Amino acid sequence: MQMTHVIINFRRHLKRRNYSKHTVKYYLNIIKQYVIWLDVALELATPEKVDMYIDHLLRKRMSPASINLYLAIIRVFYDYLKYEENVDLINPVNRNRRLRVPRPLPRSLRDEEVEKLFGAIENKRDIAMFKLMLRCGLRVEEVSNLTLGAIDLKRRRLIVQQGKGGKDRVVYISDDAHGALSVYLKLRSSNRTKKVFLVEKGTYTGQAISVRGIQKRIEYYAKKTRINVSCHRLRHTMATQLLNAEAEVETIQDLLGHNWITTTQRYCKVSNLKVQRDYFKAMRNVLQRSAQPRSDPMFNPGG
Repeated sequence: MQMTHVIINFRRHLKRRNYSKHTVKYYLNIIKQYVIWLDVALELATPEKVDMYIDHLLRKRMSPASINLYLAIIRVFYDYLKYEENVDLINPVNRNRRLRVPRPLPRSLRDEEVEKLFGAIENKRDIAMFKLMLRCGLRVEEVSNLTLGAIDLKRRRLIVQQGKGGKDRVVYISDDAHGALSVYLKLRSSNRTKKVFLVEKGTYTGQAISVRGIQKRIEYYAKKTRINVSCHRLRHTMATQLLNAEAEVETIQDLLGHNWITTTQRYCKVSNLKVQRDYFKAMRNVLQRSAQPRSDPMFNPGG
C-alpha cells in the first residue's frame, strides 16, 4: 500500500464531503502522527496496538477529550481504507476504547462581568466582534469568516455561511450589537477584502483577522479585567441569557446552529434564574394549597 497515494486520495475524499480546509489539514496531521508512531503496517495494527498508542498520548499529557478526537479521526481513516481503498483489514479502533471524559456544564458570564468586560474595550472593531458573539451566538470561526455581503443591517440580521458542519443559518442582531457593528463599519478601511474584520496594525494590516488573532484579543481583555472569559464563553452567555428570558430551547438551537437539541438543553442546567423562578412559583402554589382548611370530616379530629 503506497501511503502517499492513499493520503492524497483520503484528502480528496474529505474534500468531496465538504470538510473545511482547516479540518482536512487537522485530519491529515493526526493521521501523519499516528503513522509515524506505528511500528507495523497500518493494516496489521491491532486493538492492543491502539491501546499502546493511547498510552503514548497520555504520557504526552494530552487530555482525554483530545485523545478521543484522535481516535475518532483514526477510525474514520481505517474505515476509508477498508471501504474506499478495499484494504483487507479489521478496524482496530473500537468505539469502546474511548476514554471517559467529564462534561463540565457550560459556564456563562454574570451581568456585572459582561459590563466590566465591555467597559474595558475601547477598540471599535473588538467591541463589534465580541458583541456578535455575545448577542448573536457566533463562534469565533464564524466571526473570522463573516463577509460584508452576509450582513443586512436594515433587516437587522446576518447570514452565517458555512458554519460548523458546513451549514448556513440566519441570526438576528440586537440593538447594542447593531450599534457596535454600524460604528465599526463606518471606521473600517475601504479595501477590497470581503471579510468584515481586518487586522489594524503590523505587517498584515488590511487583511482578514484570523481565528487566533481574535482569540488573542479576548485573552488580552481577560487578563486586563481578570475575568475568566473566552470567545466560546460569550456564546454560552447568550444561550443562558435567552433561556432566562423565557426563550424556547428550539429557538436557541436554531440561533446557535446546534445539530442536536440535547446540546442546547445542556444550557438549561446552568440557567439558574429560570429554575429559581419556576421553583418559587411552584412552591408558592404548594404552600397555598397546604394552608387551605380541609373540609373532609376525616381530617377533623373533633368531629
